Amino acid sequence: MIAREHDLIGLNFLRLGMLSLGVGMFFGVIGGFQFLFPDFLQELLFTKTRPIHVSMVVSWIFLAAIGGIYFYLPRQQNLKLWSPVAANIHFWVFIFTGLAILFSYLTGRFGGREYFEFPAALSVPIFFTWIMFGVNYFNTVRKEKEPWPVYYWMWGTGVVFFFITFCEAYLWLIPYFRESMVREIIVQWKSYGALTGSWNMLVYGTAIYVATRISGDKEAARSRMAFSLYFLGLFNLIFGWAHHTYLVPSQTWIRLFAYGVSMTELLILGKILWDWRGSLTEFQKNLHCNAYRFLFAADIWIFINLVLALIISVPAFNLVTHGTHVTVAHSMGSTIGINTMILLSSVFYIIREELSAEVHGVCSGQVRTGFWVSNISLAVFFVALLAAGFGRGLYDGASFQDMATQIRPFMMVFVLSGVTLMLGIWLVLWNAFRLMGMIVSSATSEEVQPEAA
Repeated sequence: MIAREHDLIGLNFLRLGMLSLGVGMFFGVIGGFQFLFPDFLQELLFTKTRPIHVSMVVSWIFLAAIGGIYFYLPRQQNLKLWSPVAANIHFWVFIFTGLAILFSYLTGRFGGREYFEFPAALSVPIFFTWIMFGVNYFNTVRKEKEPWPVYYWMWGTGVVFFFITFCEAYLWLIPYFRESMVREIIVQWKSYGALTGSWNMLVYGTAIYVATRISGDKEAARSRMAFSLYFLGLFNLIFGWAHHTYLVPSQTWIRLFAYGVSMTELLILGKILWDWRGSLTEFQKNLHCNAYRFLFAADIWIFINLVLALIISVPAFNLVTHGTHVTVAHSMGSTIGINTMILLSSVFYIIREELSAEVHGVCSGQVRTGFWVSNISLAVFFVALLAAGFGRGLYDGASFQDMATQIRPFMMVFVLSGVTLMLGIWLVLWNAFRLMGMIVSSATSEEVQPEAA
């Protein structure tokens, strides 16, 4: 199967996303070493490495999700993109804006908040390209004549709510919010919590799409269980941020409701993937072995993260763990264990669909090695962060230095496992990037041959 010209847009987003993840993990490892050894690479201060790491990894999530949507709609759903030109503009603006953001970080020019620490002016092109993406998406999927499967609704909701929460994240530019610390903190935490919910919609929709394509059961995407996940995800977008605001004034019922919704959402997604796994034949598992493997790993990490989330949702535990390494463990379990594994499953599903087994290899080899190295390293990484976080939260002494000394062994394990995690992911990304490049090259050569003839 050879991709048509407008399919290459999605592949370009996916390949750019893989580069972004590789770079993001590199800066994450540098940040880990700087945390333990402050003199390490002093010219690249921790204040620079952290925002670069966060921005690159978040960019990977959006790029991979967007790339999948741009690929799946025309290639497999037979819905021609409303505007391939707009999609290409989206891609190039993303590149130039990303380079400008990296330059601003490296030169120490900040001015934003949390995920968007770059100068606010650089958010303007993101704002307009997201409008282009939304218009392109909805004008494309409205051509669908049958009732929409749940992943169409999830992708569309993710598009709309990212736009809303992205705008909300910049309310601090208005003096009414900026001049009140409590007001600004509440709005910022609320917007970023909902922002996470918006990319969850994009990623979870991708998970259900890939799962239904592998199994061949398209009706599963129109089931009550699938739409239950969608509506819970929608409620989580609206209320799921509340557990971040224990330290600022808010109603107790909002916190309790938010936790109930967010935990149930994870549970239902886990059940959908677990049931899907049980429904597959050995032939289906082997046919899409790499995609299956990463999606199954995501399912395991869903349950691990669910258990941790239930623990830290208890107010007494939350007071001990909030702001410690336990929060980082929860974040890494979601970002790498769930979102990244789902998106890598999407990447390898595309590779298997577009390349023969003789070209992309079988279930063994470097991808399998990278899979096991990354997941085992992530487990060690996760446990080390939990140990360090509880050690910090339960420390009742007066000396921060003494506390840091006590948890240092756990932090050493955290950094070392971070290195092996990076190497495992790099091995997977290198193979995926190379194979996806073969798809692009073959499609390009097919376009050139008729002209030469």
